[in-house]
Amino acid sequence: MEGNQPTIMRILRETVAYARHRDYTGWDYGDGMSSKIRQALPIDNKWVNIAFQETIKRSPVNVRPLFLVEQRRNYKGTALFAMTNLNFHRLKTDIDYGTDIVGGTDYLDEAHQLLQWLIDNQSTGYSGFCGGHKHQIQHLDGRGVPNDPDVVSTSYAVKALLSGTDLDSRYPEIARTAADFVVEDLNYREVDNGDGAIINYHKNHSEEYYTINAGALGARLLIELYDYFGDEKLRERSTKILDHIARKQTDVGGWTYRDPPSASHLSMDSHHNGFIIEALQQYRSLTGSSRYDDTIDRALSFYRGLFDPDGAPHFDESNAYPRDIHAVAQGILVFTYAGDLEFAERILQWTLDNLYAGDGQFYYRKQRFYTKRITLMRWCQAWMAYAMSEYLTAQRLSGSPDQTVEIG
Repeated sequence: MEGNQPTIMRILRETVAYARHRDYTGWDYGDGMSSKIRQALPIDNKWVNIAFQETIKRSPVNVRPLFLVEQRRNYKGTALFAMTNLNFHRLKTDIDYGTDIVGGTDYLDEAHQLLQWLIDNQSTGYSGFCGGHKHQIQHLDGRGVPNDPDVVSTSYAVKALLSGTDLDSRYPEIARTAADFVVEDLNYREVDNGDGAIINYHKNHSEEYYTINAGALGARLLIELYDYFGDEKLRERSTKILDHIARKQTDVGGWTYRDPPSASHLSMDSHHNGFIIEALQQYRSLTGSSRYDDTIDRALSFYRGLFDPDGAPHFDESNAYPRDIHAVAQGILVFTYAGDLEFAERILQWTLDNLYAGDGQFYYRKQRFYTKRITLMRWCQAWMAYAMSEYLTAQRLSGSPDQTVEIG
């Protein structure tokens, strides 16, 4: 530390404190269906549901208190907070930042409680361990129900359980059953032309299109289980999913949200492309294989173009705005895993200058002419906490000194 300048370590501590004081409970992206006003209506209509959901999601100010939207724990967010507490416990052995945050609770104990919550609140009635959002989501083609498990949320819960192996010897075996959820419930299937394999995003997902980043995170789940258990079948399935995704890479190096692209409501947006790159990075890291080196190189070149030189994120390949907190968090992770800690820190510095409210609180988005000063527990707090903890962990392993940052 230099003088009174806040360090990334201290900001991480404050971010975890913000969440801990609120028991990791808060509002979330797309939680408008949890409005008590909507629930009290005598009708249940898709278009009314969408009106509530999208009005609450898209409002330039936080109207959730006005609409009586319930605050809940998010399944994926809880996994991210569990891993953050584990990382922070390990980081604290180097520098003591005072007593732990709430009531003397230990970070390791806190991680243990969060991991147990993931187990206690998993979705039931499926082939293996899995989880999903705790609020309803209204889609044009149907409604996601609470605890409808998806591969994205499940992948982070599996990652969290594997990272907490030292806390409870049961965790790996529980996590291992998630492979059955991916294969059986998400309909793992090989493509007819021998072009790899695909899975569904969640059980009620339409099979008329393929959500590419969800497939990548499913592959990451399988390769992380392979790394722990050594089951070659897990590696084989992960490889086939990533082979298919590698072939879907566009000429510019990115991926559309869905295949076919005509089914996408998003183009080559930042944080979903970051998910894909991270999955490929993890495969290479855990297997030592050069199978996807060219794919990763082209993807990183494209992905780097989704950030300004000062670290400001673009929304996608055509639009700088909105500059989203999830995009910066994923950018910090991808460039950290790529070994480019300097650029990861540049993204973090931009975030602190533009989307940080102080006292561990991050805002949702920066529009062209205003900032959405809304704090979402999973979308903002969990992602930034996890990204900073991973960055700091990599920094310590590299032997670099603790960085100081200015708050703009």
